[in-house]
Amino acid sequence: MIPPHKLPLILAVDDEAGNLQLLRQILQDGYRLLYTKDGARALELARQERPDLILLDVMLPGMSGYEVCRHLKTDPFTAAIPVIFVTALSDPRDEVIGFEAGAVDYITKPLSPPIVRTRVRTHLSLAHIDELKESRLHVVQRLGLAAEYKDNDTGLHVIRMSHYARVLGVAAGMDADEADDLLHAAPMHDVGKIGIPDRILKKPGPLDPEEWRVRQTHAEIGADIIGAGHRGMLAVAHNIALTHHEKWDGGAYPRALADTAIPLEGRIVAIADVFDALTSPRPYKAAWSVEDALTYLRRQRGSHFDAELVDLFLARMPAILAIRERWAEAGTRGTEGSDVCRVKSEA
Repeated sequence: MIPPHKLPLILAVDDEAGNLQLLRQILQDGYRLLYTKDGARALELARQERPDLILLDVMLPGMSGYEVCRHLKTDPFTAAIPVIFVTALSDPRDEVIGFEAGAVDYITKPLSPPIVRTRVRTHLSLAHIDELKESRLHVVQRLGLAAEYKDNDTGLHVIRMSHYARVLGVAAGMDADEADDLLHAAPMHDVGKIGIPDRILKKPGPLDPEEWRVRQTHAEIGADIIGAGHRGMLAVAHNIALTHHEKWDGGAYPRALADTAIPLEGRIVAIADVFDALTSPRPYKAAWSVEDALTYLRRQRGSHFDAELVDLFLARMPAILAIRERWAEAGTRGTEGSDVCRVKSEA
């Protein structure tokens, strides 16, 4: 049995006391309830108490339910709270307005207890699923950042390259969900560096053959950390970690894959990762100019990189450069170096 203080909290907003009483009778056995008759007060309670769900009448004095919902959805503290309109309005146009305002459902009066309970239970379950997805995504992103801090002392690289990857994924024909999975999975590309000794990962000079062999194992370590057999975003993350250092001509690691045997997401991240590494300052090199980096991509077209993807990347440089500027390293916004010192060691 769930302790009473852990039951989901529902905020009911209606200017008619009888309607609030009916909602109490319908829901009191399985939920904690808050009540108000006023839209402005509803906004205050939503921020203060962070209810799990809001049942909102449309016809309220002063501020309408539609206005309340719009305010809720523009406030980052309340935007994720699902809102169900509960109203006597039954015109389909009213429902459209409600959904456009940000509601997840629309229940018409007179209220049917089974319908109210079912809709509330359904949307609380969906909200819980969304919360779990968000938590999983947060863990994935933190792991990606952990690998970057161990290596380059910056978390902006994974942000920039993941957005570059999404742009290229859309250009390559991915739908919105696939592109979002790519965006969220790409930060995990080098998570396997967590398993590489610092004496190798942070060595200022060239690596000897044995050290280089150890460093290369980070691709398989990363794939092992993420795990195989997943679907969706984690499956994409696994493929990226394992294959983003493979080369189109088959001359790279860890498995010497070539051509389309390399998953599309691995080929995309290879371009996004190298472009950002080249155009970013590192302890061992100054940032390359954008033009020098693009010259490198053109030169490696069809050998290191998928030629068609390079062409798509080059064709979308305005979007790429906008991302680069938005997530620029401190002190480098609006500038670029031209000292071509050393290509990224994994390139």
